[in-house]
Amino acid sequence: MSAPSPYQNQPHGYPPPPGGPQRRPQASPLRGLIAAIVVLAIFGGGAWYVYKYNTDPNGGKAKAEASQSAQVEEDKTHDPQEGDCVKIEGTKEDPLPTIVECGSSEAEYKTGERLFGPGKECPAKYNYGIQYSSNRGADYTMCFTKV
Repeated sequence: MSAPSPYQNQPHGYPPPPGGPQRRPQASPLRGLIAAIVVLAIFGGGAWYVYKYNTDPNGGKAKAEASQSAQVEEDKTHDPQEGDCVKIEGTKEDPLPTIVECGSSEAEYKTGERLFGPGKECPAKYNYGIQYSSNRGADYTMCFTKV
């Protein structure tokens, strides 16, 4: 009878790996803590940036919205409606009516009617007219009387 083989209990009769079974090295708690801090710092920094971008009145979305709101208000001062008093600024080729108080010394004209359509002329009862033309086909003439 022959001696039992030392590889008998091994699967498929192969010898065991050298140095015994391999064990995974243990992860240190410090390594996990550092990884958690890095992840929190990245997400925290991103959240802070988004918050500041959307709420800071000196920049970001809030500044853009304030600028747009200011532009809308500025545009309203140059879009007189019938009955508004205006002073005419700009050049003769590019006049810009600016709404002013009717009792002020700046008031030059009172806004009359708007005549829609290209090339319209103001009736004789008006002293001054400004023709506007846009790319969107919103052509009109604003008519004014002297104050």
